[in-house]
Amino acid sequence: MAEYAKYVDVTKCDGCRACMVSCKNWNDLPAEPEDFQGSNQSHAKVTANTWNVLSFIEHENASGNLEYLFRHSACFHCKEAACVKVCPEDAMHYSELGTVVVNDEKCVGCGYCVQNCPFDVVSLATYKDKHGKEYKKAQKCTLCTDRIEEGMQPACISVCHTGAMEFGDRDKMIQKAEKRLAEIKGKFPNAVVYNPPGVGGTQTIYVLAEKPSVYGLPENPKVPTSAVVWKDYAQPIGKMMLGATTMAVIGAYISNKIFYKEDEGDGGHE
Repeated sequence: MAEYAKYVDVTKCDGCRACMVSCKNWNDLPAEPEDFQGSNQSHAKVTANTWNVLSFIEHENASGNLEYLFRHSACFHCKEAACVKVCPEDAMHYSELGTVVVNDEKCVGCGYCVQNCPFDVVSLATYKDKHGKEYKKAQKCTLCTDRIEEGMQPACISVCHTGAMEFGDRDKMIQKAEKRLAEIKGKFPNAVVYNPPGVGGTQTIYVLAEKPSVYGLPENPKVPTSAVVWKDYAQPIGKMMLGATTMAVIGAYISNKIFYKEDEGDGGHE
């Protein structure tokens, strides 16, 4: 199946928030009022019930003038996703389209995906069962995998009136980003294409007018080494030797002791 990507050119965004509204509507996400952010930004960051946020960044440009920079914020759908690596239940997984999605039936709400996402875009939603007991499930942008499977564009892209976002073959979107970068370098000398190799590249390709850190993005996000060792080596070998049940217990212990502490010291979140 073809490999797709979302192309985001922040230099064309006018901050209208149509992408946020469309995302809420299509995914039937509840309203989530927040306190005043001190700017035009409606939400501080993406959450379990708000998968798409339009970020407003106050920035002093080279001329010393204050300007707003906009960024459509959502899951990046990493090619080598940390959330997939650390999930002990394989609830976080890649769809046939390469998007990173959550299997609600497998998710146990452990939160390791939240702790290890370098972009801070995974959150736990709280629900109640028929007895009133609370439980948690990981939630985040799906890149509208359900729409793509039906031949439609992701909801956020379908309403972008400035052409700031497009969707299509991943290689073509990367080529488009590189071409656009060459066009805007004169006006935005610090402009970059953001497709970080430390996570294997992403399925959201950004053209940024400034360095990633200006937009609250990590300059060089990476999958934690402990996650790679656990998922690719220790877990497969351990399951063969000890059995799945025993390894699940050991996995929970290792994740809690190693992954969480690594996240605390990493400082790689938005």
